[in-house]
Amino acid sequence: MFSKILIANRGEIACRIARTARRLGIRTVAVHSEADASARHVRLADEAVAIGPAPAKASYLNGRAIVAAAQLTGCEAIHPGYGFLSENAGFAEACTRAGLVFVGPPAAAIRSMGSKSEAKRLMERAGVPIVAGYHGEAQDEATLAAEAARIGYPVLVKASAGGGGKGMRVATGPSELGAALASARREAESAFGDGKLLLEKYLERPRHIEIQIFCDRHGNAVHLFERDCSIQRRHQKVIEEAPAPGLDSAQRARMGEAALTAARAIGYEGAGTVEFIVAADGTFHFMEMNTRLQVEHPVTEMITGQDLVEWQLRVAAGETLPLAQDRLAISGHAFEARLYAEDPARDFLPATGTLAHLQFPAEGRHLRIDTGVEEGDKVSVHYDPMLAKLIVWDETREAARQRLVDALGACEIAGVATNLAFLGAVAAHPAFAAAEIDTGFIERHRADLLPDARPAPDRIAALACLALVLERARAAQSALWRAGERQTDGTFAGSADPRSPWAFGDGFRLNQDGRHAVHLQDGTRRIDAVVRARPGHYVVELPGGALEVARAFAGERTIEAEIAGTRTVARAVRTEREIAIFAEGKSHRFAILDPLAVAAEAEAEGGSLRAPMPGKVVDVLVAEGARVARGTPLLILEAMKMEHTIRAPADGTVEKVKFAPGSQVEEGAELIAFRVEGETAPEEIGP
Repeated sequence: MFSKILIANRGEIACRIARTARRLGIRTVAVHSEADASARHVRLADEAVAIGPAPAKASYLNGRAIVAAAQLTGCEAIHPGYGFLSENAGFAEACTRAGLVFVGPPAAAIRSMGSKSEAKRLMERAGVPIVAGYHGEAQDEATLAAEAARIGYPVLVKASAGGGGKGMRVATGPSELGAALASARREAESAFGDGKLLLEKYLERPRHIEIQIFCDRHGNAVHLFERDCSIQRRHQKVIEEAPAPGLDSAQRARMGEAALTAARAIGYEGAGTVEFIVAADGTFHFMEMNTRLQVEHPVTEMITGQDLVEWQLRVAAGETLPLAQDRLAISGHAFEARLYAEDPARDFLPATGTLAHLQFPAEGRHLRIDTGVEEGDKVSVHYDPMLAKLIVWDETREAARQRLVDALGACEIAGVATNLAFLGAVAAHPAFAAAEIDTGFIERHRADLLPDARPAPDRIAALACLALVLERARAAQSALWRAGERQTDGTFAGSADPRSPWAFGDGFRLNQDGRHAVHLQDGTRRIDAVVRARPGHYVVELPGGALEVARAFAGERTIEAEIAGTRTVARAVRTEREIAIFAEGKSHRFAILDPLAVAAEAEAEGGSLRAPMPGKVVDVLVAEGARVARGTPLLILEAMKMEHTIRAPADGTVEKVKFAPGSQVEEGAELIAFRVEGETAPEEIGP
C-alpha cells in the first residue's frame, strides 16, 4: 500500500479521498487554486500545495503543475478523483513517466473510452448492444444533417469526449439541428478541449441504468450491481438510487456481464462505470463508459458495504480485488440527492455567493453527507456548483425514500439559492414513490416540481418581520448601553446615562405604539408590514391582516414567538440582502427591500438585459437594431462550465449590444439595451 498520495481534485471527492486514506494510514497532499487556499479539502489533507489561479484551466487542469507538486512532496501516487484530469490519458501517461502511480485505468483504456464514437465501435465489435447513431469522423454540418435524417428525429447531439451532461442537446427536427450542433460543439470545446460530436437516436421515456465495475491487473473482474440515474435535468443526474427498481435478477446478470465484457475488451483496471440506456421494453443499449469513479458511487457503497475509494487504492497498489463476485450481495436500498447552488425557478441557473448559514442533519447508519464546503465558504463562478450529496439507506426503497424526504427537510442553507426545495419535491412526488421514473421525469412533472411561487404563510412572514425588528432593537440597545466607553476621539459611544429613557431601543413613543416598518419580497409578492410594539406584546400588520403576538424572543439565529395562540420556534438567518426562516422542515427566503433603492433600480433598469451571473460572452446572436420576438435567443453566456442563453423578454428591438464575444462580465452587467415593442425610445420623447 502507498505511504503518501496526492489528491488532484477539490470539493467533496477530495475530502472523501483524504478521509479514506487517513483510515488506511496513508498521508495525503492536497493541491489547490488561489481561490481554494482555505477550502475544506485543504484542511483535511496532511500537506497542501498551491498550483495556480482560480480558473480551472490554470490550476486543477494544469497537469504539469500537479505532477511537479507530487514529486516535490514525495508522493508515490496521484488520485484524480472525478472530473478534471480523471479521464485524461495524457495526464495518466505523464504520471507514469514521472514514476508516479495514476490511481485509475491504463492510459490506453482511457483513450479507448475517451472518444464516445470509438467506444461505440469497440463495443459493437465486442457484441455489446449499442443505440443506433452516427459515430464517424466527418463533422461537417451537411454530413451530420444527413446522418440525423437517416437515424430519424428526435436525435441526441453529444460531445464525443463529453460527460456530466455537458455538450449535449436534443434536436426534435431539422430546423433545430444547426443550433444544437453549434451549441454542443462550443460547450464541448470549452469543457473538454474537443469539439467532436456524435449523434444518437433519442429514445422516448428511457431509463438510465449504469453498472459499477472493478478490475485488477491480475485478471479479476467483478461488477457491484447497478444504479438507476434516470432523474435528470439538462442531462445531468439529480437523484440516483441503487438497486434499480423493477430490475429482476436475470436482467441484472445480463447487464452486469455486458459491462464486464466491455471492460475486458479494453484491458481495464480499477473502478469504472458502464452506462446503459434501457428502453421501455427492457432492452438495454451501451451509451458510454466512464473510466473513473462516479459522483453517485456512494449508493453502491451503501448497498454493498464496500469502500470503493479503498478498492481503488488497493488495486492501484497492485493488490487483487478485495472480494470475488460470489461474495458481493445487495443489502437494502439507497438514494443520493445532489445539492447544488442553483435556482430551479430560473431554469436551474447556477448561483454564487457566500454560505452564510449551512447546517446538515446528523450523520449515522442511515444517513451520510459528502460535502466539500462549510459555513462561510464562497461559491464561485469557477467550479461546479455542487454543495453536497445526501445519501440515505434503509431496508426497503420506501423506507429509504422517506429518509431522503426527512433529510432534505432538515437541511438549512442561507446565502445562496439552492435546489433543496426542488429535491424535496422530487423525493415526495407520488410518481417517484411509485418508481415511475425515466429520464423525462422532471420535464413531465415540471408543474408539480416547480410550481408557481407560493407565498409563505402569514405566520412565517410575521416571524421574518419580528426577527428583523428584534435584531434592530438588539443593535440599538447594544449601541446605547455602551455608555461610558470612551472612543479614540474622546467622545462616548452611547448614552452617558444608561438609566435614561433615551437609552432604550424599544421604539417607545409618548401616547403611541412603537412602530417599525418592514419591507420584504417573497417571490413575486411584496410585503409592506408594520410591527407595533405594545406593552407585553406585538402586533404584526401584514397585507392579509394583523396577527397578535403574545411574546417574541430572538437569540443567535433563532426566533421564538407565540403568534395567534400558537408557539413557533424557528431558525432565522439574516444576510446582507435577505432573511431566511427555517421552520417545520421548510425554508423560506425573504429579500429585504429598501423602498427608495427598489424604486431607483426599477427606474434605471429600463429595457436592459443583465447578466444573471458572472461569466464569459461566447456568442452574440443578433445585430443592433434588430426587431425580435419574445423568446428569441440574443446572446450566449458561459458560466460554471455551462452555456446559458439570454432571450428576448418580449417582442421588441435590440437597441445596443454592450459586450463582444470573449468578454468577461460581472453579475448584473448590462448585456443588451432592449426596447419593448410599443415603448417610446428615449430620443423620441418630445416636450
